[in-house]
Amino acid sequence: MSFSSEAANRAASHDVAPPAVSVSFTVNGIDHALILDPRSTLLDVLREHLDLHGTKKGCDQGQCGACTVLIDGLRVVSCLTLAVMTDGKKVTTIEGLAKDGKLHPLQQAFIDHDAFQCGYCTPGQICSAAGLIAEGKATTPDEIRELMSGNICRCGAYTNIVAAIQQAMGHT
Repeated sequence: MSFSSEAANRAASHDVAPPAVSVSFTVNGIDHALILDPRSTLLDVLREHLDLHGTKKGCDQGQCGACTVLIDGLRVVSCLTLAVMTDGKKVTTIEGLAKDGKLHPLQQAFIDHDAFQCGYCTPGQICSAAGLIAEGKATTPDEIRELMSGNICRCGAYTNIVAAIQQAMGHT
């Protein structure tokens, strides 16, 4: 086989999709077993396979935080997380925060403080804030701002977002 034939064979093999993989995880308390392309992001699986559209696709580069969800209680940007990485884990999206028809305290606080304008970033902001509260590292407005800096609000509702988080933390 000549060099050019080998290169052509290698290039052709890159056009073939990798074999599908089995992924089992819990999303918002519901167990799911899916067969997925291993290149599928968690964001795309949530939106396209599970019809959970609350998690938003913003920059699709991990820079805006609109796609933030919780994996085993830790906040992650789902656009950079491969779905196969969640195998055996618990994923919580904005849809999974409310319980028994009652809003999560953060959801209520965002309403109380008008902590959104267009609302596009709000699901990611709330999921990130839930993770921030669980981490227990933020006690001051400056610490909240620093630890929420991965979530961008293009409308500029930051003051109200911090106030909402403080209310949910019981610091009003």
